[in-house]
Amino acid sequence: MADYDVVLLVEQALSAADAARVRSLHEALEDPVTYHVLLPVDDAAARVEAAMGTLPSSELLGAPGVLANSADLAAVEEDARERADKALADTLAALTSAGATASGQLVQDPIEALAAKVKEVDGREAIILTQPHVVAEFFHVDWTAQARRKLGVPVLHLLEHETFDEQAGEGEGIQGF
Repeated sequence: MADYDVVLLVEQALSAADAARVRSLHEALEDPVTYHVLLPVDDAAARVEAAMGTLPSSELLGAPGVLANSADLAAVEEDARERADKALADTLAALTSAGATASGQLVQDPIEALAAKVKEVDGREAIILTQPHVVAEFFHVDWTAQARRKLGVPVLHLLEHETFDEQAGEGEGIQGF
């Protein structure tokens, strides 16, 4: 009996409900299922750059103290790392509580790490759990679209904190009176 390895790429800590939902996808399998969780760490410099990009240039010119120094970036990076460590630990605990066998790691480049992990463990499928990213999904530059182009295994995209029915559109649209 060979392990059925599933690689999970998550944006944030899984709730108990999300972990149970993921586990329910594989309950009928006879082979033991192992989940390999990947959770990206925020890039502090990119976050600062993105935030500064929203400021008008007149704001930047008038406030030379706005530019972050390396000590500020280091503090932001440390905070991001601590939050990611906690989110990963919470996710592994939620999966374990749902009856799963799981391991995990923090990553920098989510799609490269996903591809490498699928290859490393001979993953049978990849599951990406994110919040909705409408613009990225519309232009097919979201994690799921990138992963589908790069991987040779099935890729399932689930929206965090939504049931299967909610993701299928249950209850949406115009209701009759």
